[in-house]
Amino acid sequence: MSTTSDALVPIHFDRKKLSDSTLRLLYKKLIYPRLIEDKMLILIRQGKVSKWFSGVGQEAISVGCAAALRDNEFIFTMHRNLGVFTTRELPLDQLFLQWQGKAGGFTKGRDRSFHFGSKAHHIVGMISHLGPQLSLAAGVALAHKIRQEGRVSLAFTGDGATSQGEFHEALNLAAVWQLPVIFVIENNQYGLSTPTNEQYACKDLVDRAVGYGMNGVVIDGNNILDVYTTIAALAADMRENPRPVLVECKTFRVRGHEEASGTKYVPDTLQKTWAERDPINNYEQFLLENQLITEGEINELKKDFKKRINDAADFAFAQSTIEPSESVELGDVFKKFEISNLTFEDGKLQTAQHAQMPNTATLQTSDLKLQTNIRFVDAISEGLREAMLRHDNLVLMGQDIAEYGGVFKITDGFAAQFGKARVRNTPLCESAVIGAALGLSIGGMKAMVEMQFADFVSCGFNQIVNNLAKINYRWGENADVVIRMPTGGSMGAGPFHSQSNEAWFTHVAGLKIFYPSTPEDAKGLLLAAFDDPNPVLFFEHKALYRSLTGEVTEGYFTTDLKARVVKTSDIPPLSILTYGLGVQWAKTACAALAIEAEIIDLRVLVPLDYETIEKTVKKTGKVLILHEDNLFGGIGGEIAAWISEHLFEALDAPVMRVASLDMPIPFAQSLERIFLPEERLRRALEKLVNY
Repeated sequence: MSTTSDALVPIHFDRKKLSDSTLRLLYKKLIYPRLIEDKMLILIRQGKVSKWFSGVGQEAISVGCAAALRDNEFIFTMHRNLGVFTTRELPLDQLFLQWQGKAGGFTKGRDRSFHFGSKAHHIVGMISHLGPQLSLAAGVALAHKIRQEGRVSLAFTGDGATSQGEFHEALNLAAVWQLPVIFVIENNQYGLSTPTNEQYACKDLVDRAVGYGMNGVVIDGNNILDVYTTIAALAADMRENPRPVLVECKTFRVRGHEEASGTKYVPDTLQKTWAERDPINNYEQFLLENQLITEGEINELKKDFKKRINDAADFAFAQSTIEPSESVELGDVFKKFEISNLTFEDGKLQTAQHAQMPNTATLQTSDLKLQTNIRFVDAISEGLREAMLRHDNLVLMGQDIAEYGGVFKITDGFAAQFGKARVRNTPLCESAVIGAALGLSIGGMKAMVEMQFADFVSCGFNQIVNNLAKINYRWGENADVVIRMPTGGSMGAGPFHSQSNEAWFTHVAGLKIFYPSTPEDAKGLLLAAFDDPNPVLFFEHKALYRSLTGEVTEGYFTTDLKARVVKTSDIPPLSILTYGLGVQWAKTACAALAIEAEIIDLRVLVPLDYETIEKTVKKTGKVLILHEDNLFGGIGGEIAAWISEHLFEALDAPVMRVASLDMPIPFAQSLERIFLPEERLRRALEKLVNY
């Protein structure tokens, strides 16, 4: 069927070569979520559950897709895919605990309804932004393809979400890379209250498939046999011939977007017509007419399911509400991890044994050989190469990073050394690529995404702050992703290639922010980022790439995440807290003014080393915080507030901040100079010394 009007015909069931037992099993799987829905609607009316997104009338899509795939193939679900969870046999007790926000739920009360996943069941639930799920599914499919596993992934989306940019990006990426992912559109005629004729202008949503160079299929989403056999056939073929396919399932949302919304905006005639096409009633009648099931068997089956459902609901209601604990909640923001305790001989990695070192990555490097005169940019390249050798499951992705080597030539030669499966050019679709990186992590791999310039990360903002940052806290799935961010000004590159945007992300719980200022730290911190299974944004100042050289340890090593004392004296008159290019500015200014300040290179902005900050404040009593980012809203304000709150009695002067002006960074170098804080730094230092 190809149009909405075509869908409004009686359902015809073609059993093809399906066995009697398969037909009966599909019925059992189909009525189970409907009976749970019935229970949830009662609980909603009783005020015992706060919110529910009903999938009544759409069960055939969820059940048919889940039943057609192998149990070890990932499914990415949406609001109305209860049938996926029941078909994959998630514990019903735990589902009810989830819906009631109890501690035993999949998210421990931290998220609602189906906003969770279960790695054990190969299910990844949605976030409210809808479209990002598609890119995650593409990433898992990429992991399958690289490892030649002969598996597919499947992602659901609704008709409304096909208008989002992520839909385009994900499908385009999957098509370019020929990834084995099935994109399923549940076209239920409404995006909340907006009908499809106000959402898109094409005849069918599947018509878009040709624009991406992929196959498109339209099926009756209310016909369990059509869904099951179509998805099963597609998956079987795609396991042998990897490629993406777009499937549009025509169906209807019987109830409101969520129960509070109601359905007053739906014409009565439309409701009546689709009620006659109910997927369960029609399939049940087909089985009865063909003597594949009896009324007595149906009644017994429903009776058994209802008892299970009532027992699970009663069990969940009997559990106490969550006793909140700050330490527990904060402890789950990041994933604790083991990191390698490395053994070296002649500067080369020999063996690796694991030792528990949560949230830090350190290695004593005194016995290792040092290289001299290594540029900052070369240190990053060396770090990437060592990471690729160390982690054979690491995939690098970014614009022009393969044969071209990236715009800064950091990955020059990598494609030849490691192959294009692991060093991948991407289309210009930052959001989909970051989502695919998270999908790779879910699929058991590691990923690095290179932003061509840190400025371009704004196009992938949602994936970073709502998926990468929150996924471990929400349901215990980490994001083993490093995003490299060439950042900063001093190069006359203007407002879209020079921004310092680290403060956009230091505010977001769940992200780690590394920002090296030396070649040694550039390599060591980068390797630490790859050892860490949490999402790390790795800022690299472009002005340091080819202007700064220094000693760099050979081989594989990781740098301590604590702040570094760059320069000090017996009795320093003040402390400068800074990072990135600010370290060079501070050293130059202090030398010019003959000030023996204690300069602290923060180098890791999250997690921030408060211990070193406290020591230097107590040592000098005067503090200046320097950063290239704009003054207002920069991390300097947060550090200054913490010092004032916790170390006020140690201060001999107000905490001072020096940063860039609160304006976009301009192009002309004379304008850029007044924007940047370097010249204002000297005046501030003199003022603070003389306070």
